[in-house]
Amino acid sequence: MQVLQSTDFSYLDPTRGFDGGVNAFYRLIYRQLITKAPNDAKDPNAMVPDLAQSLGKVSADGLTWTYKLKAGIKFDTGATITSKDVKFGISRGWDPEIGIGSPYLKKLIDAPKGYQGPYRSGDLPTIETPDDRTIVFHLKAPFPEFDAALSQSSGTPFPVGTGGGDSFIKDVISSGPYDLEQLVPGSVIQLKRNPHWDPKSDTVRKAYPDAWRFTVGVEGATIDERLIAGQGADVNAISGSVQTATVARLRTPQLKARTATAPSTCLTYMGLNTTKKPLDDVKVRQAVNYAVDKGSVLNATGGRQFATISHSILPKTVSGHIDHDPYPSAGNAGDVAKAKRLLTEAGYPDGFTMTLDVRAKEVDQSRGEAIQQALKRAGIEVKLNVIDAATYYETIGTPSQQHDAAITGWCPDWASSASTFLPPLFDGRHITAKGNQNVAQLDDDAVNAEIDRIGAMTDLAAANKAWGELDKKIMALAPFVPLNVENRIYLPGTNVAGVIVPSGDVDYGIIGLKDPAKG
Repeated sequence: MQVLQSTDFSYLDPTRGFDGGVNAFYRLIYRQLITKAPNDAKDPNAMVPDLAQSLGKVSADGLTWTYKLKAGIKFDTGATITSKDVKFGISRGWDPEIGIGSPYLKKLIDAPKGYQGPYRSGDLPTIETPDDRTIVFHLKAPFPEFDAALSQSSGTPFPVGTGGGDSFIKDVISSGPYDLEQLVPGSVIQLKRNPHWDPKSDTVRKAYPDAWRFTVGVEGATIDERLIAGQGADVNAISGSVQTATVARLRTPQLKARTATAPSTCLTYMGLNTTKKPLDDVKVRQAVNYAVDKGSVLNATGGRQFATISHSILPKTVSGHIDHDPYPSAGNAGDVAKAKRLLTEAGYPDGFTMTLDVRAKEVDQSRGEAIQQALKRAGIEVKLNVIDAATYYETIGTPSQQHDAAITGWCPDWASSASTFLPPLFDGRHITAKGNQNVAQLDDDAVNAEIDRIGAMTDLAAANKAWGELDKKIMALAPFVPLNVENRIYLPGTNVAGVIVPSGDVDYGIIGLKDPAKG
């Protein structure tokens, strides 16, 4: 199986990596207690047992969750995976240098104050392992979606004592169907079968191909041309979503027949750093929201065929979404007069200068230029700071390296749930020196308290409604500018089967080749 991509993965280490592309890759080499159902399941958003025998058994007070591991599951070394290995892998998430990926488990598990992971602080007493196949988690507060939190890549087990420092930067210890055979950073990742993976223990991954080859550093336009041409090994290839310029070419019957479109749940937005002057003033942030021409940003993204304009934090596909437009303008072109009025009230009648971080990708730079031109109308001069795509999220997730604003995105981490949208983006108590998800660095007491209140609700329907109301309150604070929600359009090679995308990412675990002899 061939995968063509322009950008390298952030990290092989699942405690460090967290972006969508690498999460899809992790499914080939790592397993967790619980995982998302395969894309071809009746309910592809459901949480299902993976290393565990069943979903968690929760105590009456909602604070204790217990799991039993399946028998005979092994690492690629041949060693049996025990509850202690699961505990060790999860506890790595508290390390300030390593635990920069998914934040949920370290937010939910009741770790001692000041705990910094197994390498610095030793044992984590709030995860118990009474025997080799039983593991018990003690939470800070009830969280009815804890099964889903365990499905995150930070829930990956590792043998006790491994993975210190940078040892997982260039190597892995696999618990999934494949193992690392070759790594040339920025160029090639080759996977081979893990002989100790037992398909009988894994109801999620089919693992059809004998090997995977990820070719990195190929220009997006070149990838599209290769997939359209479909020559040689490219008949067995797949990539991420096609480039915006390619979409119109997919209307021919031959190409349309193998196109897969996923309505995305992911929001693209411009985060505004609330700790930087003058963006620490809510009126200035509101002025920026009014000044942005979302129509021109949509065109830069690829137009209506490719994306839909957003006015709120939660996309329509996410539970809890409420239709509201707190900063309206005619034709979504921006209200420059209101922006100027707010800037004058804030003491900036002549505007100000700000630096906007963008990825070194054509579409992101085009969006940045559209914002640059729109804000100039209100007297705001925008300087673009272009950052390498492979290190972009780590850079903007390091507050000491962050500028005034950044174009980025966010996807729900499970089941299109608002609980995975608002807390990681706006809980000010979890702003970290590295791996920070709260790019706006918003730390508002009322928002933090509401996140706690809603997070503890056991009635998920009522909770979703409350998340929608919180969306409106946060947007009044204007910590960022919602831009759009993009569809994802895939063009797999002619010999590729199993590309089913109910939403979001391709599920590598169910992909195979129609004819293994081809290519």
